[in-house]
Amino acid sequence: MNVDKRFVLLRGSSGFYTYAIYEHLSEWPGFIIDNTRTVFKLRKDKFHYMAIADKRQRFMPLPDDRDPPRGQVLAYPEAVRLVDPVEPEFRGEVDDKYEYSCESKDISVHGWISTDPPVGFWQITPSIEFRSGGPNKQFLTSHVGPTSLNVFVSAHYSGEDLVMKFGPGEAWKKVFGPVFVYLNSLPPEGDPISLWDDAKQQFIVEKHKWPYSFPASKDFTPADQRGNVCGRLLVLDRYLSEECLPARGAYIGLSVPGEVGSWQRETKGYQFWTRAKEDGFFSISDIRPGDYDLHAWIPGFMGDYKYLHTIRISPASDISLRDLVYEPPRNGPTIWEIGVPDRSAAEFYVPDPDPLNINRLYINHPDRKTDNGTYAGTTWQIRFTLDAVDANETYTLQVALATAHVSEVQIRLNNPDEDPPLFTTGVIGKDNTIARHGIHGLHWYYTVSVPGTALSFGENTIFLRQAMSISPFQGVMYDYIRFEAPSYSRPNHKL
Repeated sequence: MNVDKRFVLLRGSSGFYTYAIYEHLSEWPGFIIDNTRTVFKLRKDKFHYMAIADKRQRFMPLPDDRDPPRGQVLAYPEAVRLVDPVEPEFRGEVDDKYEYSCESKDISVHGWISTDPPVGFWQITPSIEFRSGGPNKQFLTSHVGPTSLNVFVSAHYSGEDLVMKFGPGEAWKKVFGPVFVYLNSLPPEGDPISLWDDAKQQFIVEKHKWPYSFPASKDFTPADQRGNVCGRLLVLDRYLSEECLPARGAYIGLSVPGEVGSWQRETKGYQFWTRAKEDGFFSISDIRPGDYDLHAWIPGFMGDYKYLHTIRISPASDISLRDLVYEPPRNGPTIWEIGVPDRSAAEFYVPDPDPLNINRLYINHPDRKTDNGTYAGTTWQIRFTLDAVDANETYTLQVALATAHVSEVQIRLNNPDEDPPLFTTGVIGKDNTIARHGIHGLHWYYTVSVPGTALSFGENTIFLRQAMSISPFQGVMYDYIRFEAPSYSRPNHKL
């Protein structure tokens, strides 16, 4: 692999830009990359305050606190209990770099602040077009060091599926960046934390400049050589409405041609994403020339949309698509549902953390995870009643998983010992999301046919068994579960 690293200084700019051109030539042997990133190691005697979002910022422990005897390594090596930190305020906390991961779409500006003197060090990313895995892929940002990262490709929260693999004779080239390393400061009497607000404003400035005009490489495509795509996405679920509904808030993007949903496992090309407006209209701008598939997923609806035709972007092209209609997976009316199909486990119960395994930043915070120290194959039960059953018809169970790590979900109906089970996912996933404190990894969904003969009038129980139990970090997180009646019927039930 050739890696051409470049640094750019502009007159009057408080910082510098960096980007790299990666190239694998056709005459070279196979090669893999599982992670690539920019990393800056800052002075530990100066930079003590980390900020990655408005509600995710704090003073941080020192790197010395992680080393024995000050730190005690836990079940996962990145997690260390601070038993005798230099600053007593951190005593008893657990430090882990994965506690500061963010989704790609939210990694726009992050960094560190020195209070004496008041100086900020920030990495600003005006576009995520060069990151792998789509807008919801999670990446590391900053962690104890003090360390500042800008990750472009990573197998975290996905495993082998997001490792870049190049075969012998495979020619490839890609530009990662530029990103802006921004430095700001205040007089000694200023409030150092206000440097975060200034850095956010600088991100807005940089975003308006994108795509940058200064890169000298012919491999970076300037604004006048890029194209645009616009249109409207609608969703048609006839069991909710006879009319098409606007796909409000849909994630809509372009990625290299592939199968339905392939964007979340795509690593080698560029991706361009936006969110649909309330009326379903969308616009994607500044797209590099090339051939793309248009993909989408809509919060509140299962599955993935893919436009039937490949879209060719040429320099300065402006493409307007007709109304696009997505029909999500559905075989019949809803009998009951659990959760919201949003590709996360947000609606499912997470207990309060063990006080011996906490980071105080996340007390009473929506991002939290705990582990009670035990593990085994587990079975969840969904109990429900049916006031009528048609033994001659087929019912449907829709199951969406927010993540899986070396797990197998077996589904049984009214018999916990049924062998073979009604359905099994087989062993799936290497996301390692549980160990990394995540609420989602790669998304999986399954449509399970349920014969009416397997159901009972009155009480019924669905058994969801996660059968793998070699490690405490194995498991799945559920996104959404829905039980559907046969297509002709109307639901009459209670859960």
